[in-house]
Amino acid sequence: MSMDDKGDEKGMHVRADEFLQLFKKGAEFTQDLLKENERLRYRIFQLEEQQRKGGGPASFVEENRLLAARIEELEREKDEILGRIRQIEAENNDFATRYVEIEEENNNLANLYIASYQLHSILDFDDVLKVITEIIINLIGAEEFAVMLIDEKTGLLGAVAAEGISLDDVPKVRPGEGTIGAIAATGESHFVEDPAGYVRDLSNPMVCIPLKIKDQVIGVIVIYKLLIQKKAFVPVDYELFTLLAGHAATAIFSSRLYSDSERKRSTMQGFINLLTK
Repeated sequence: MSMDDKGDEKGMHVRADEFLQLFKKGAEFTQDLLKENERLRYRIFQLEEQQRKGGGPASFVEENRLLAARIEELEREKDEILGRIRQIEAENNDFATRYVEIEEENNNLANLYIASYQLHSILDFDDVLKVITEIIINLIGAEEFAVMLIDEKTGLLGAVAAEGISLDDVPKVRPGEGTIGAIAATGESHFVEDPAGYVRDLSNPMVCIPLKIKDQVIGVIVIYKLLIQKKAFVPVDYELFTLLAGHAATAIFSSRLYSDSERKRSTMQGFINLLTK
């Protein structure tokens, strides 16, 4: 959790306490107003009753007028307080909604931190792809997707991992061609405007995220279908996509370098063994 998030969360707790205190005082004051209102109304009734029976002095009439004015003033103050309470209740609802959003965001970022730690703690290429797949399923909420990398020999983007669809069904793409190729060429993410209305098209994915090492694109993540409980993308999803793309690209690049070095080491060791026999 960042310092800004901690500050926001602390501020929200303070606002919550202030609201509860103000709401309590407002409720107490409103109760007092109602009691005072009732007392004054009863006093007016007494004066009117005295005036009706015995005529009453002129002072009764004046007192009656003053009490009526006071009741009107109390009614106005009561309405103002109730209006303020309703306003605070609306602000509190906004605060509660924002608090839930921050909790969810912090939870997702914590999960991503754990996942990114796993990514950077392993060097086997296949294991890296497994972790990336788990992240896309559990954090993003995708059901059908693929991880595509650029083949250094052919220059084509091809699927190296997939979920919900066959690797062979994912088309090979040349950078610059079609939606997927355009993302690989420009390095800009692609999202459809209406995920709920999207119809699966393997050449035009719902989401296409470039895997970049600095400015160099080494592949893309393409998503074709979300899990049934995932209806649409929320703001935190776009942050997760950005962070995931960077961490996944670094982990894939590192695991490839490690695999290449291991192959070279094995080859060299084989030559050395042959020479020393």
